[in-house]
Amino acid sequence: MQPLSDISSPLIAAFPAELARDAEAVLAVLPDSRLPPRASFPVVVEGRQVLIPGRLYNDEPLPEAVALLSSRQRQLLHCLYSRHFNGMVRQRHLEKIVDSTDPWVVPFVVHLAGEYVLEILVVIRDELRDLVAPGARGHLAYGRFIVDNPAFFARTQRRVVSYWSCYYRHAYADFWGYPGSTVLDLLRSAASDRAGHPWPRLTPAAARLDGYC
Repeated sequence: MQPLSDISSPLIAAFPAELARDAEAVLAVLPDSRLPPRASFPVVVEGRQVLIPGRLYNDEPLPEAVALLSSRQRQLLHCLYSRHFNGMVRQRHLEKIVDSTDPWVVPFVVHLAGEYVLEILVVIRDELRDLVAPGARGHLAYGRFIVDNPAFFARTQRRVVSYWSCYYRHAYADFWGYPGSTVLDLLRSAASDRAGHPWPRLTPAAARLDGYC
């Protein structure tokens, strides 16, 4: 298991302080890793800064160890493993949390929307269509997160377009048919309602898409 002095602090910092005990319980079941979490990035969750790991390199814990965790602790574990270096592991754990409206889950989902794995984008798109519908609890949670983290979401928008242009134009000649485009529309709608004005659309115009990568 991971020695707390080596790796606990950066992973505990991924969640609000009131979840520290739950995060410690999760760390206790994580297998050892030869590499520390990479390139944590700051976001604001309900007015407090947290540091989300860019990548996690631990193997997945044994099912019997996970079974000993509480439902909240398992949620935190799934959040952390949604940052795993293996895309299939990220998707598997995303599917366990993407229907949550808990505010500490939201940044993990939004960051995945700005990554390159198409299957992950489809999972997010299909779940958020209902979760982030106007009036839904998720609409409020995602709207607040984006309004509180405008630079983070601006970078996410640009990443979605860049990955589409680099890897998926052969499958989606029209950006507006790309799953990532739908995700951005849903998130901008939530942010617009929270902010009380249209949220900036940073998707390039069609005429500017050539060579965008």
